[in-house]
Amino acid sequence: MRIVVKLGTSTLTHATGKLNIRRVELLCKVMSDLKNAGHELILVSSGAIAMGVGKLNMTRKPSDIPTKQALAAVGQCELMYIYDKLFSEYHHTVAQVLLTGADVEDQHRCMNFQNTLFRLLELGVLPVINENDTVATAEIAVGDNDTLGAIAAVNARADLLVLMSDIEGLYTADPRRDPQAALIPEVRALTPELLALAGDAGSDLGTGGMVTKLRAAGMCMEAGCDMIITNGTRPEDLYRIAEGERVGTRFYGGRQ
Repeated sequence: MRIVVKLGTSTLTHATGKLNIRRVELLCKVMSDLKNAGHELILVSSGAIAMGVGKLNMTRKPSDIPTKQALAAVGQCELMYIYDKLFSEYHHTVAQVLLTGADVEDQHRCMNFQNTLFRLLELGVLPVINENDTVATAEIAVGDNDTLGAIAAVNARADLLVLMSDIEGLYTADPRRDPQAALIPEVRALTPELLALAGDAGSDLGTGGMVTKLRAAGMCMEAGCDMIITNGTRPEDLYRIAEGERVGTRFYGGRQ
């Protein structure tokens, strides 16, 4: 399978913004093993700004754009250093791909992105995609990495997008507030009732939430790509997903 794995900020870091070393090491190990088994993997990684917050020993993510862009520049270096180091231990090469909304909205630039992506996969390289937060503004930003994950999956003609976040999947209500909330194991159509279940943004260091995840699901399903929302605290669940087991919430794209 060709699988796009999107890692949220809450999966990669502690609440302090510092790297969750144990989890990231395990994620890279599992993804390397899946690659060894013959799967093609693309990683969409959040965390640049949060890593910059931790690197510069700030207490919280700033609100002004110039500081966010500066932190992204610092944090992106740290992220790629970590991925290069960890994947190299299992003899896999990574490549950095940074995008803005303008890159995917322009037909010519989007085709260049696709061509690069396909060639990297042919060469056995594991692409690591993130939004180019250093130059992205509200006008040209993709906005969140759930959407970026869907963009990557659609352009890569992936079989599956896995969103690894701080929640098990889509619930009938907000599980953080309603103890009676039940996990919805599969979705075959995004009905108005399902869309109404989406809440607000998630963690303080991240930018996503269920709204962006359902938007990503819609993009994938329309393109015939399946999508799974699952808890990123268990990287080993990627094995179960690759083997077709039921994990989290699966949105079916209907590709034959």
